[in-house]
Amino acid sequence: MKDASPVKTTIRQRQRRKLLFGLNTITSLLLLLALLAMVNYLSYRHFKRGDWSRTKYYCLSDKSVNLLADLTNTVDVIVFFQSDQEVYEDIEKLLKEYESASRRIHVEWVDPDRDIARTESLAAQYDVDRANVVVFDCNGRSKYVTEADIVEFDYAPMQYGQRPAKVAFKGENAFSSAIQSITQARKPVVYFLQGHGEGDMNDPDRRTGFSRLAREIHRDNIDSKLLDFGKTHTVPEDCDLLIILGPEKAISGPEIDLIEDYLNKNGRLLLLLDAFTETGIEELLHTWGVQVSNDLVVDGSRTLTGRELFVSDYGNHPVVAGMNGITSIFYLPRSVEPVSGVPDENADRPSVVALAYSSMAGWAESDLDAAVAEFDMHADRPGPVAIAVAVEKGPVPGIDVRIRPTRMVIFGDSDFVSNGALAGGGMDLFMSSLNWLLERDEAIGLAPRPFETSQLMIDRRQLQVLFGMVVIGLPLAPALLGLLVWARRRG
Repeated sequence: MKDASPVKTTIRQRQRRKLLFGLNTITSLLLLLALLAMVNYLSYRHFKRGDWSRTKYYCLSDKSVNLLADLTNTVDVIVFFQSDQEVYEDIEKLLKEYESASRRIHVEWVDPDRDIARTESLAAQYDVDRANVVVFDCNGRSKYVTEADIVEFDYAPMQYGQRPAKVAFKGENAFSSAIQSITQARKPVVYFLQGHGEGDMNDPDRRTGFSRLAREIHRDNIDSKLLDFGKTHTVPEDCDLLIILGPEKAISGPEIDLIEDYLNKNGRLLLLLDAFTETGIEELLHTWGVQVSNDLVVDGSRTLTGRELFVSDYGNHPVVAGMNGITSIFYLPRSVEPVSGVPDENADRPSVVALAYSSMAGWAESDLDAAVAEFDMHADRPGPVAIAVAVEKGPVPGIDVRIRPTRMVIFGDSDFVSNGALAGGGMDLFMSSLNWLLERDEAIGLAPRPFETSQLMIDRRQLQVLFGMVVIGLPLAPALLGLLVWARRRG
């Protein structure tokens, strides 16, 4: 009988080797997992993003990156957007870039159709009265951005029953401007002049009140106060903008002197004047290169009842840069135009740019008592007639001095911002004027990024070749390769 000890020894050695091999394998796997976890952790904490796309719609500019790097407080972004909206994907991709650029950006998505309770709660908290908006909040200061602020649409296809076409993407400028406005150290302060029958910002009348305008100003993180020269004989030092909203009575000479002194100290003025009213400020405006005439701008081709004027012709100015394709409605406006025939010799003269016009078919009606307005070639001025202008007077050109320029925007109508009319283009035009006067959007000032469509232009012969390659060639190639392998094995 043979000794079995060598056999047992060999078995034990094999078992030991298997055990050591298994332990080594497990140890290697654990080390590999630990290495992967370390690499994943380091890549999560230290990474660099890059945009390899050709269009770079969602790549943040240096201005936005610097703005986000300077954030010291958390900015909550609440997106009230329906997922079937055309710009939903654009917003989602852009906000991911904001989240990646700063840990202080927190984004919450709320579907208005599904999460009704959450939607109603947040809508009441942020005073949102519409769907498809993006709300930015920082320590109780909030501002929301609408779909029109994010994407520029071409509405021409709608007349053929088609959907509006996306023209340009403005999301980064809208989002960064909103973040800047709610994180700035000090809120701008605007004063509304009182005492001459001006519009009442606290009047909730659905037709003639101006409470909606006050609400829009508040939503834009701007403080508003009242100014009565009978109580305060100067424009307050904290006044960033003086607004005169449709005075019904003449402003006295001493009060105009106070306004002139304020403008000469690089002040800002937003003036809304109505027809049939002499305010006494017309002479002061003339010295600044603005002609306000005692007339009515009418246009039979751009009205429904004869009282309103539909305006879609705008000038070349930052205030109306995004107004193409948008119609504003004015009500019995008077003409407000640059003074003609002013010599160019004075280098320090104000720059006056017309913002909105009537069409070529319109005219400035001089007979205010006429029951029916008819063009008189001897007394009336043919269109286009301007009904709003922007004025700026800064340092002398060629001298590199950073001086805050004097700015004014004058409209020939105030009813277009009343509760019954403040909508669409009128609201955009007023708020754009407000932001330009306060220099709020210029700190960002990012140009829209046009959408580009890539089209493959091929003829019929090229289409047939492509069809043969894709439909016939690609499926046939693996089959031929399989037959070749089978034939070689058989041989």
